[in-house]
Amino acid sequence: MDKSLADLRQEYTQSGLTETNAFPNPFEQFQYWFNQAVAAQLPEPNAMTLATVAPNGQPSARIVLLKGFDETGFVFYTNYSSHKGQQLETSAAAALVFWWANLERQVRIEGQVAKVSEIESDEYFHSRPLGSQLGAWASAQSQVIAGREVLEMTLRALEVEYQGKIISRPPHWGGYRLKPTSIEFWQGRPNRLHDRLLYTPLADGSWKIERLSP
Repeated sequence: MDKSLADLRQEYTQSGLTETNAFPNPFEQFQYWFNQAVAAQLPEPNAMTLATVAPNGQPSARIVLLKGFDETGFVFYTNYSSHKGQQLETSAAAALVFWWANLERQVRIEGQVAKVSEIESDEYFHSRPLGSQLGAWASAQSQVIAGREVLEMTLRALEVEYQGKIISRPPHWGGYRLKPTSIEFWQGRPNRLHDRLLYTPLADGSWKIERLSP
């Protein structure tokens, strides 16, 4: 074992998370923590790891950006034909992880994913910069290409084609919403005795809160 790697450690001392100071609703708790991450000027506080599973059971993970959330779930956008899109087509089970290192916090979310409405995808697509809209057409996401020049040539052709025109949303591009079946809030604490509060939904619409051992 690399001793320099084994010796890397940090003591977490900033804050705590108790059942009495946590919100009874996990979306309120997430909003509170997210606002603090934004206020702390963390780089891309909406960046999250999205984990999906292939038909053969192989897990796959990558960073995507949260683009909206409310009590119906957490929303992100991508190419439906990408690896993650294909995996979500065969298995709707997925997980999200937020890591806000400077605040010594992470949030883990597990649940089922479904596509957002076409209207919702259209609205978000047309809120994006024009370059990003064209990029959604230019990229056959996750597919092998001969080189960078393929993307750049395709983009230049699209810039000419759509000059002065409204860019329609590609039919292969849109949003997903993950509806949580559990949300866990993790706050780093000294001696690796971290605070972990797990929220799970109840039949009456409220949420059960349980403390997990670190």
